[in-house]
Amino acid sequence: MDGNVYDELKERGFVAQVSDEGAVRRMLGGNAAAFYVGFDSTAASLHAGSLVPIMAMVHLRRAGHRAIAVVGGGTTMVGDPSGRTEMRRLLDEATIRAQGQAIHIQLARYLRFDGVGAIAVDNADWLLPLKYVEFLRDIGRHFSVNRMLAAEAYRLRLEKGLSFIEFNYQLLQAYDYLTLFRKYNCTLQMGGDDQWGNILAGVDLIRRVEGAAVEALTFPLLTTASGAKMGKTAQGAVWLDAGRFGPYEFYQYWVDCDDRDVGRFLRMFTLLPLDEVRRLESLRGSELNEAKRVLAFEATKITHGELEAERARQAAAAAFGKAVPVSGSAEAEAEAAGDVTALPTTAVPRSRLEAGIAPAGLFTEVGLTPSRKEAKRMIEQGGLYVNDERVDSTERLITLEDLGPDGGLLLKAGKKKVHRVVAG
Repeated sequence: MDGNVYDELKERGFVAQVSDEGAVRRMLGGNAAAFYVGFDSTAASLHAGSLVPIMAMVHLRRAGHRAIAVVGGGTTMVGDPSGRTEMRRLLDEATIRAQGQAIHIQLARYLRFDGVGAIAVDNADWLLPLKYVEFLRDIGRHFSVNRMLAAEAYRLRLEKGLSFIEFNYQLLQAYDYLTLFRKYNCTLQMGGDDQWGNILAGVDLIRRVEGAAVEALTFPLLTTASGAKMGKTAQGAVWLDAGRFGPYEFYQYWVDCDDRDVGRFLRMFTLLPLDEVRRLESLRGSELNEAKRVLAFEATKITHGELEAERARQAAAAAFGKAVPVSGSAEAEAEAAGDVTALPTTAVPRSRLEAGIAPAGLFTEVGLTPSRKEAKRMIEQGGLYVNDERVDSTERLITLEDLGPDGGLLLKAGKKKVHRVVAG
């Protein structure tokens, strides 16, 4: 999209609130500006919901602005009360450091830290050495307790109980912004909409201490059309770590999205030109499946690379018996008919298959059904398949005879869930 990248962020749905829209638009339409987003080290992996700030950062970086990713090694030791009904479990410093390093590696895939267009810093570097009394005198005196208690993040917690350590979080986040302003001339902080009060506290602190004007921008807190939190499934979080949530599962997460979410997700979670997004989101009926497959391929490519996205695409084609034209190569389309190696796979001892395994047990064991009871119910309703053959009885055993030439077999639950089993 030609023109100001701020307009693109708005059209793609990234803007919830902004401190001064005119000022931010001028900032992002001029010379390279430094901006930052913080990521606390509360887990060893980010999840699909984290792609909202990540993709916004990617767009600004591509437009020539300087991305600063702050890994919150210091703020994680306190715990952000925003959006929480109870205090976060406090982690030890070694765990926080290890999780922060893992997040740093993940962010590098998207932002390509080169020391110029994008850098990563850890706020533990300046927060942990702080002398508490000096910090209270120099920074704490600029904060109004009344104004802090009026902020939604704190107000919601007062009924349940707000610890004093959490009450300090806003001061630390504001100090982050001040530090980055002083060191990198960072003039824009971005974050989720639940961070609005914390970000504005940093804007106000810089105005009071440095006499300078800086800006704030927040992203909407996404839920799916069904009301689920973005990046969550019935099985848990959609992690960006391939070891926790494989590329094929990641691909299928997007394919399985609600029809009402396709256009919004194409705008936010791919780098496709907006003209192409408009074409895809205009599709209706069965043609909308094309848009879902494009969304899945592009989102998986960004997170796991083009090779893994292609393997996931081919595996989906093999599992569900139809070609999925996304990448466009004739060779890839020819291969798509038979590559199931990217599917989630479980090795079962050959001796168990020799003896025969009850389908309710195996489907539950590999995670396709939540329980044997549910598996038996689905068998009665005709919803479970072995190699595309409906399981018509709970007495039907899965044996070596079900293995194909590749030494594996496919289990399917309903129309969307598939798992490969091989003899180990």
